[in-house]
Amino acid sequence: MRLRLVRTGAETDGELLEMEASYPGDGSMPPMHLHPSQAERFEILEGSMSTIIGDEERGYEAGAVFEVPPGTPHQMGADEPTRMRWEVRPALRTGEFFERLYGEGPRSAREMGEAFWAEFEAEFRLA
Repeated sequence: MRLRLVRTGAETDGELLEMEASYPGDGSMPPMHLHPSQAERFEILEGSMSTIIGDEERGYEAGAVFEVPPGTPHQMGADEPTRMRWEVRPALRTGEFFERLYGEGPRSAREMGEAFWAEFEAEFRLA
C-alpha cells in the first residue's frame, strides 16, 4: 500500500487526517484491527475493495463511500489496483503512526517492536 498525506492533524487542529491510499491489488489485508475513538470514511476513486466491517463482508466499487465507526473491528484489501480517499476523525497521531510504521530508524515499528504498538494504542489495536 502507498499512502499520501493530503491534510494532517496539524493542518486541521487535530480534527482530521486526510490521505490518499493506493493498493497494488494483491488481495492482502491488514490484521483485523480497530481504532478505539476514531471514525474512518473511505471513498473508492478507482478499482474496488473487499471489506470485513464488524461481522459484515462486503465489496465496494469505484464511486462508493463507506464508513467504519469508532471501536469497530475491520479489515480491507483490493484484488485489483485500487485508489481511495481516506479520512480519520479525530486525527490523533495517526499520521505519525503510519510514517513510523513504514519508516526506518530507532523509533520505527521494526526497531521498537511491542513498545511501538503500546505507544499508539489510542490509534490502533488488534481486534
